[in-house]
Amino acid sequence: MRYIEVKLGGKELIEKGVATLDKLAQVIDTTKMNSPSFKMVFTAVGGLAYQRDDGVIVCLIGRLHP
Repeated sequence: MRYIEVKLGGKELIEKGVATLDKLAQVIDTTKMNSPSFKMVFTAVGGLAYQRDDGVIVCLIGRLHP
């Protein structure tokens, strides 16, 4: 299980995306499915991908390649 959120703005929207992922993780019944292996927010702004202190990965959507 992976949780991914797409936000096309900057830092404020990244924070909103992380909050959404955290809320989702709290309502998942882990007796029926696994906890997420990672949480990621794709964004349209920024440079390199990085992992936040809370473990959420932030990645520029333009870094996706076919």
